[in-house]
Amino acid sequence: MTGSETSPTFRLAYVPGVTPAKWVRIWNERLPDVPLALVQVPAADASAVLGEGRADAGVVRLPVDRTVFSAIPLYTETTVVVVPKDHLVTAADEVSLADLADEVVLHPQDDVLGWERPPGEPAFERPATTEDAVELVAAGVGVLIVPQSLARLHHRRDLTYRTVADAPQSGVALVWPEEATTDLVDDFIGIVRGRTANSTRGRSRPEAQTGAGRGQDTGTGRKAAPGKGSGKAPGRSAGKGAGAGGTGRTAQSRGGFGRTGGARGAKGAQGGARGAKRGRPRRGS
Repeated sequence: MTGSETSPTFRLAYVPGVTPAKWVRIWNERLPDVPLALVQVPAADASAVLGEGRADAGVVRLPVDRTVFSAIPLYTETTVVVVPKDHLVTAADEVSLADLADEVVLHPQDDVLGWERPPGEPAFERPATTEDAVELVAAGVGVLIVPQSLARLHHRRDLTYRTVADAPQSGVALVWPEEATTDLVDDFIGIVRGRTANSTRGRSRPEAQTGAGRGQDTGTGRKAAPGKGSGKAPGRSAGKGAGAGGTGRTAQSRGGFGRTGGARGAKGAQGGARGAKRGRPRRGS
């Protein structure tokens, strides 16, 4: 159900690792009278924040309940392993889960990859957050497997990361409550999908005007080109209607009488006169 916005502010939730700055900038350019408020939320709380109306839409991690929320998938992130810079896995550009079988793999409470069981050896205790897990990696306790954006978010100079080719991946989507699709949500959807400022951003497009203002023939709906008021060239019409004396395909333009009605009639009259003259009987003296 589409309705009018109930608040002059558009509230956009986003989870750690997501960077909505580009969309926010475009929003501020196109809708300067409608402030956009960013609401950062933990990934695990995103659905509750949207469902309770604390944000109008969110850029969050999948999956979400599709019976409640509408979602537009945006991208899928590469998964990486965060390690100290002198770790053995840094010798390769890409590793597999099998390469980490002997490593202590940290599994934070706010993990977003949805492991049934992480690879490697489990740590003695699960860190509370990804940020805490990164600190433990720096201390040499273990390694951490996360989406690449989280590795960048918690970057440290003494750590690096490598792609894990066969690890689960995290998808990111624009999500909003299906029954709360407002005009402002439609505006933001248009920005995310790359619509131009002149587009209707998903709203009903006004009917196109027709008639003289569009350079169209209001009788037929076809565009009227200059000099074609009736759809036929003036010269050709005149040539057929006026005979040899016309202005179109005239006798002069074809080197003689040509294919005009007047020329044909003249030739017929001459032939009849000759025939009559030849067949006239002589008078007796």
